[in-house]
Amino acid sequence: MTNALIIIDVQHEYTTGRLPISHPPVDDALANIATAIDAAAARGAKVVVVQHDAPEGAPIFAPGTETWQNHEVVADRPHDHLVHKTKASSFADTDLGEWLDANGVTTVTLAGFMTQNCVVATAFDADARGLAVEILSDATGAIGLSNAAGTVDARTVHETLMTVFASNIATVGTTAEWAKGEALTGSNLVESVRA
Repeated sequence: MTNALIIIDVQHEYTTGRLPISHPPVDDALANIATAIDAAAARGAKVVVVQHDAPEGAPIFAPGTETWQNHEVVADRPHDHLVHKTKASSFADTDLGEWLDANGVTTVTLAGFMTQNCVVATAFDADARGLAVEILSDATGAIGLSNAAGTVDARTVHETLMTVFASNIATVGTTAEWAKGEALTGSNLVESVRA
């Protein structure tokens, strides 16, 4: 198994910008992201950093703005590949899939923001490509939502999606487990069906 840790959109928009992550608390998620990157580097796993680019002048993620910049926990650590994306999935209109193939990657571990948007889209696309998918539940994060369909708090969004991922798409676990090189203990489809 060749593993790549994919760090999705750990940009200031989610810390000091208009979309502050609230569950898990953003400082906790950032600390876990740092731990995951350091652990990946220590064991020779590939590290891919993904950065979201909105059109110039957009109210969020406009390239060159302070909130578009990667957070220091990512910017100050080495990585093997940088991907700029304009859509939710890290695979859409990028070279990520080809780069993973060229490097023999068979398993991707996802961390970053937001659980309900770019992490979801990337997880589904990775699964569709035949990759094994892992998600670090405490190194990802969500915001609460309120729209015409209803209102849901960030914790419910995050925990619901982690449960959905673990039902079929991914193995879900903690950064501490993953950093020690242990198999993630999140449920899989068979366990979920038996419950």
